[in-house]
Amino acid sequence: MQHVSKLFALLAFLPLLSQAQTYDLVIRNGRVVDGSGNPWQRADVGIQNGKIVRIGIIPASEGRAVIDAKNQIVAPGFIDVHTHVEGDLEVRPGAENFIYDGVTTLVSGNCGGSQTNLRTMFDSLRVRGFTPNLASMVGHNSVRMKVMKAAFREPTVREQTEMEALVEQAMKDGAVGLSTGLIYTPGTYAKTAEVVGLARKAAQYGGVYASHIRNEGQEVQKAIEEAIQIGREAGIPVEISHFKVASKPIWGFSKTTVGLVEAARREGIDVTVDQYPYTASSTSLQSIVPSWALADSDSAVLARFRDPATRAKIRKEMLTSLKKNGRTNYEYAVVSRYEPDTTYNGKSIAKINQLQGRKANAETETELIMNLMERASMKRIQMVYHTMSEEDVATILRYPNTMIASDAGVASFGKNMPHPRAYGTNARVLGRYVRELKVIPLEEAIRRMSSLPAQRFHFADRGLLAPGYAADVVIFDENTVGDAATYEAPHAYSTGLSYVLVNGVTVVENGKHTYKKPGQILLGSGAVK
Repeated sequence: MQHVSKLFALLAFLPLLSQAQTYDLVIRNGRVVDGSGNPWQRADVGIQNGKIVRIGIIPASEGRAVIDAKNQIVAPGFIDVHTHVEGDLEVRPGAENFIYDGVTTLVSGNCGGSQTNLRTMFDSLRVRGFTPNLASMVGHNSVRMKVMKAAFREPTVREQTEMEALVEQAMKDGAVGLSTGLIYTPGTYAKTAEVVGLARKAAQYGGVYASHIRNEGQEVQKAIEEAIQIGREAGIPVEISHFKVASKPIWGFSKTTVGLVEAARREGIDVTVDQYPYTASSTSLQSIVPSWALADSDSAVLARFRDPATRAKIRKEMLTSLKKNGRTNYEYAVVSRYEPDTTYNGKSIAKINQLQGRKANAETETELIMNLMERASMKRIQMVYHTMSEEDVATILRYPNTMIASDAGVASFGKNMPHPRAYGTNARVLGRYVRELKVIPLEEAIRRMSSLPAQRFHFADRGLLAPGYAADVVIFDENTVGDAATYEAPHAYSTGLSYVLVNGVTVVENGKHTYKKPGQILLGSGAVK
């Protein structure tokens, strides 16, 4: 009878043995920061079929593959909510500058610029394959250009209806929201009501309104208030892009701008912001020319530059704006990419002006700016603008509803002189602002890079290390992680990151890119499949 009892006990135990979990991958011996803002814990991570299935103590024998994290930080992959990668992933699908910075998901289509046929773009990328996940906004500027070209006027009723239809179709195709770039043509020509109409369409499909607001300098308060107004009237969540104070006379004003956002939230308007952790921005040279001068066709713009009276008017307005922003010359404006003459890359407008033998003053520099644009046949001239203070960067970073974003595309290593944010945004936060300056704690920084952006853009299974979530994971050494890219030498990958996983696939192993392509298209919640 005793033998029978033992036999039954053994038979009862056999199913338990057969139920022992076998994982595709186990990450062991790490300190897990789950993305919620909670403190790290010692735990292992079990991954199966691209998903996290267990956080806890897991024997190495239960993993078909094992990563020994060696007491490093194990965190959710970072979500960059503001990128510009249209056309880039097709050419450089590995997105090395992002992947080496721990970014596993990109949100593109920002500042009003996107593909207008997102379904075609998504289908093409799925066929080609790419490393990070991708979501996209639909851009107001692109929509307006398709319907109205670069017309400096309000849309007709028919044109407004056509633009709204394009936004609606993009939302059905999977856009996560509507973006604007209200300092760029033709978006700068739009009045608030036009944008509200488009934002309402995006809101019907669960979208977000992300805005490069109309002014980031002297008129920044009005610009923030306009973004909040659009959110209020359209009934849509608002994301204010690369939040900053970009005018020397009002450095320190970030306490007020953050207060505007917080006041809107108390009112019941869902407003958040993102920033890159640098005191310089990067955009086109065209952005410092009066927007009215850039209306219509390139030939029309060139005609204005070549008309003496109109050119004098442009120059006068540029000088007035320069003075208003507390500047006496264009030393703060550095060329990043100038295709007609690459020797200008990395030099300021003031320096180029001197090299060409002109008098060192702002008036001759405005002439140089127009000459450069003429020589480039109105093609985009990329710049780096040193316009912000470290105090404002830190103030904005301390605000709990600030996300981290690069405002970058997929970098071509060694080419031109891009802003270092293209390479080091997230690692810079972790190295400089967490470890060195202690502006925010590690767990809070990771929340800003993971669960907060996932919540903002409705990525329901991203941004946390938790069972059921996609296995987007980054492993790094908190003592060595940091940015290596500088303004003078921008082409340098971040350091201290040993592993990166996208959908359970290892894309960085022992610090080296594997060039696997597990990236997925993340469709908006209103997508019609």
